[in-house]
Amino acid sequence: APPAIPLSAILRHRETWAFIIAKFLSDGAWYFYLFWLPKFLLEAFHLDLKTAGKIGWIPYAASGVGCLCGGTLSSWLLRRGASINASRKLALGASAALMPWVMLVPQMHSVGWVIAIFSLAFFGQQSWSTLVMILPTDMIPKRAVGTLAGLVGLGGAMGGVVLGQVVGYLRDHGSSFTPVLLIAGSLHLLAFAVICLGIPRLHTLDLTPAKTSA
Repeated sequence: APPAIPLSAILRHRETWAFIIAKFLSDGAWYFYLFWLPKFLLEAFHLDLKTAGKIGWIPYAASGVGCLCGGTLSSWLLRRGASINASRKLALGASAALMPWVMLVPQMHSVGWVIAIFSLAFFGQQSWSTLVMILPTDMIPKRAVGTLAGLVGLGGAMGGVVLGQVVGYLRDHGSSFTPVLLIAGSLHLLAFAVICLGIPRLHTLDLTPAKTSA
């Protein structure tokens, strides 16, 4: 069996850190949407639990469709002759472009429009997330994919913790949801910029352990 690839060989690449930071940013927004949407609907529109239950599932269903569409778009671009770098980044950019619409939610007075905008965001987030978890397979040997995927997942979980603490602090101190929605709506664009700057071109990384001098 080939030797295991040490963690240090993965962490020394800036591409690894671009993956982790991008997931940290985007999953911070995702965990906010995931856990705070019901409370937002109850507070902003004074819905009872029965009504909230009738409509609150729609954005989550949209997220499931997004999981399929992000990869489908990337594969379609590949079949049309686009490079892996172009197909992945175009699909990522299209997904990220759906997220800032949530900044308009505080101006909305119709629960139908709010659900529609959040559905768009949930769709875009899961399209994005599927693509981000594909990228490591394009760049490293399969025996190290699990390690890098775990690091990326850790970055995402920590993003959820950090933004969750920020939301809790703001809410405890009397803030509305508006500042948080502005933050959450911008995080995927920042994450996309991190990927474009940190990974100018998707390519196979050299994971040969660094030699130390005697």
